[in-house]
Amino acid sequence: MIAGLSAVDLFAFAVFAIAWAGYSWFADRRFAEHGLMGATARHRIRWMEQMLARENRIYDSTLVANISRSPNFFAQTSLIILGGLIAVIGAGERVSGLVAEVPFAQRTEAAAWHLKLGIEVIIFIYAFFKFTWSMRQFNYLMIVMGAAPPHGSDAARQEGRAVVARAARMSDIATENFNSGIRAYYFGLAALGWFVHPLLLAAASALVVLVLWRREFHSRTLAALKD
Repeated sequence: MIAGLSAVDLFAFAVFAIAWAGYSWFADRRFAEHGLMGATARHRIRWMEQMLARENRIYDSTLVANISRSPNFFAQTSLIILGGLIAVIGAGERVSGLVAEVPFAQRTEAAAWHLKLGIEVIIFIYAFFKFTWSMRQFNYLMIVMGAAPPHGSDAARQEGRAVVARAARMSDIATENFNSGIRAYYFGLAALGWFVHPLLLAAASALVVLVLWRREFHSRTLAALKD
């Protein structure tokens, strides 16, 4: 046993880690062009083309400001969750006793309990960094848009494609980081099952992968974006 973890615990955690890392690799690298990220990337290119064609770009800057509110909200929420997790660590024995009363719950040693809480803390710290980095990247996107040459100018005609590609790529990167933060929330919720039983962690990890795969690659939202 490692830090009070049984062989079933280690198996469940391996399933959790492989599910998260494996899905992220397939969704972000292998099949990215076929999912929501690829579909929205094409729309972002069209958006930046329209931005360059507009004389007044207040509309575009307002859109970016509205979009950047989402990572800002989740970054603040991550801090609240981290505060709650730290409070639970301080009251570990009382909380573990309550969880032990759940039907089919597995009794957990103190060391294993704190290790599980520590993993939850790491997950939401990771999410916080992803969301704050996404916020900064949306700020950089506004700078790139602000530096775009005026509509109809010689610079716009000569540098138009480069400006569109640069702005669209910056938007893609900011969105990718936001998406990674949201994914951490999904797997953070799956990790809650570990406090009840390790097999629930494995099952919840598989369920999260199925939900994410369906939403990103087989949803009505994706069909609407492609249409």
